[in-house]
Formats: sequence, structure tokens, C-alpha cells
Amino acid sequence: MTTRILWGVLAAGLLAALPVGAHHSQLAFYDASKRVEVTGAVVSFQFKNPHAVVFIDAPAEAGQTVRWQVEMGSITLMTRQGWTPESIKTGDRIKVVGQPSKAPGTRGICCAQITREDGRPFVARGRGTAGSPP
Repeated sequence: MTTRILWGVLAAGLLAALPVGAHHSQLAFYDASKRVEVTGAVVSFQFKNPHAVVFIDAPAEAGQTVRWQVEMGSITLMTRQGWTPESIKTGDRIKVVGQPSKAPGTRGICCAQITREDGRPFVARGRGTAGSPP
């Protein structure tokens, strides 16, 4: 009897831990205390789970072009906000303001506000936000 109870408690504990381990915290990878702003041309927009991603080429301080990876929200959330796979197209000029990656030497952004270069939003119904608000 005690063995059954022990196994039951162990199984319940493992099942309860699954949702926690199934998703990562953005705080582990991105610096919420900082903001970075990048304007550039879209190279690729991947509208797929677990997160949509947009890659943009933008000028760096030294004059060369660098590639940025912008992690966006889940497809379900983004669709509810009005995003579609056609919302952003290769070659579009966009402005991204969000949290920079903590990893040295990387060019990643999360929790970003994404607009057209002139400030107009990409989606009419939503806030144009890719994930959590900045």
C-alpha cells in the first residue's frame, strides 16, 4: 500500500513538472533591463511554432551589414493579434525595438515592437507586438 502511494505521488509530481519544463523563460536569454533598436531589410520571416522568427540585415556602427534574429510570439497568439505568414515579406524595411540577447557576440532580440520603417504597424487589429510587450 505504501509503495502504491509513493509511486502515485512520484507520478503526480512528474506530471505537474511537465508544463514548467516545456517552455523557457525569456529572462534567461534576453536582458529585460535594456532596449535595442534596429532598422533593416527582412531576409526571412518564419511563421511557425514554437515561435515565429524574423531575420533582418541592418547596418552596424562600423558600416558593415549584420544579421539580427528577432524571436516573436507563438503562432496562436500572433494569429489572434492579426498576424499571418504574409504579414512580413522578404525585402520589407522594418524597425524593431526590444530586449537584446544576453549571449556575448550574438544579435538576438526578443519581446519586440515591430513596425514598418516609417512607424506604421504591420497588423491593423493587433499592437504590432511580437510576443510580450516591451
